[in-house]
Amino acid sequence: MERNFKRNTFGQALVKLAGENPDLVVLDADVSASTQTLHFGNKYPERFFNVGVAEANMADIAGGMATCGLRPVINTFAIFMSLKCTDQIRNVLCYNNLNVILAGNYAGLSDSFDGASHQSIIDIAIMCAMPNMKVIVPADSSELEQALKIALQLKGPTYLRICRNPTPALFENDEPFKFGKIRKVREGEDITLAACGVPVYMAIEAATELAAKGISAEVLNVSTIKPLDIKALVESVSKTGKILTVEEHSVHGGMGSSVANALVKHFPVRMDMIGIRDTFTETGPYLELLSKYGISTADIINKAENLINSQ
Repeated sequence: MERNFKRNTFGQALVKLAGENPDLVVLDADVSASTQTLHFGNKYPERFFNVGVAEANMADIAGGMATCGLRPVINTFAIFMSLKCTDQIRNVLCYNNLNVILAGNYAGLSDSFDGASHQSIIDIAIMCAMPNMKVIVPADSSELEQALKIALQLKGPTYLRICRNPTPALFENDEPFKFGKIRKVREGEDITLAACGVPVYMAIEAATELAAKGISAEVLNVSTIKPLDIKALVESVSKTGKILTVEEHSVHGGMGSSVANALVKHFPVRMDMIGIRDTFTETGPYLELLSKYGISTADIINKAENLINSQ
């Protein structure tokens, strides 16, 4: 698939939404050139606040703004959002259920050349564990724009996980993003492939190649991790009898763990997970890194076949 995700989607979406959301303000931790929130800052300087390299302060300031009726969007790299702000996110934003959007940019391995210190592979686990937090992982630019618009209307804090690197446009002409709902991308009978974020396009490619081998794979885009659409999951696995989850995150506490927790209670089936194992990652080209850690179309095909054959 052609990779045409626009790196400046997030910044441009903020500019578009500013006109219809006069209470929207953006806070940045000195990374606006990287995350492209500079577009918003240039257009609305009176609504843009660069707090410097002080991520925890940024979360606290946003909490105060939210109590005054504003709709803050705080923005930094996902690894800094989930670790440097953890105390403030828990005790200020989540405990008080404040209307703040947390935009975690450069998520997963997408800050690929900065190595383990900047690559965010545990952020979903941290955010999902926070009471009142909602967690969205858009698969492409159109989902990101729509998710941001919806998040501005939701009650309480919302975490948006955003990739840096080019990815295919999957849903520009499809049904709009629906918060809390799984998007069924492809019907199938033999196995369910449930993916989120960048790996969604890999799951689609894998399903096509599996079909050529006589295997019918159902593909689900699990863009809302919390709250999880358990009904759609059960409907799919009750038909296929097996599920493979795919994510650009640790297998500990990520989307796969959320799916497993739901299915073990509501409809246990044979299951496997694709994600980063219990390891730190390293520096290198993005797609090569994903492949090294077992996140690729070929890996999905291989694990799907193994799961189907493990009768």
